[in-house]
Amino acid sequence: MSNKGRIPSLTPCVGRCSTVFGDSVCRGCRRFNHEVIQWNTYTAEQHLAVWKRLDAQLDQILVPMLPFAQLKHVEGFILGKRVRLLENASKGRKLYYALKICEKNRALAGESGLGIHAKQVKPLWDEFERRVLALATASYDLAWLRADGIHHNLLKIVEEKENLHIPISL
Repeated sequence: MSNKGRIPSLTPCVGRCSTVFGDSVCRGCRRFNHEVIQWNTYTAEQHLAVWKRLDAQLDQILVPMLPFAQLKHVEGFILGKRVRLLENASKGRKLYYALKICEKNRALAGESGLGIHAKQVKPLWDEFERRVLALATASYDLAWLRADGIHHNLLKIVEEKENLHIPISL
């Protein structure tokens, strides 16, 4: 899918940020709160890492939820709606944009390529949001637990070295 003449999205933000209300994971874009806050300081590699995690979540949730979607048709649909899309966007990301368009205007469901009817859009969107937020929150919790475990292990190593009077080098 060619995006010539289009400006790639600079951020996954969808304009519904809940991190300002204290959420650890944004209910809109599903980035972690520190990613939202520090996004403009990230390198291209850091941006890509976040995009990949978010796209993997969309793939995991939306691809099975939309088994009759025709990707080429979906790509044409979102291109026709002038959606800005990164060149390496996943299948789940493309399905997400098409479903988001249909959520705003259910009458477009038939032409979206998603293989759904207008009456299926709202319940599908609601279930998608529930599942993807649960997955994003679990991802955050796991990352926090890993970081906390690393922190405790490092503290233990430092304490052991201090007790043995061994110089600490990191």
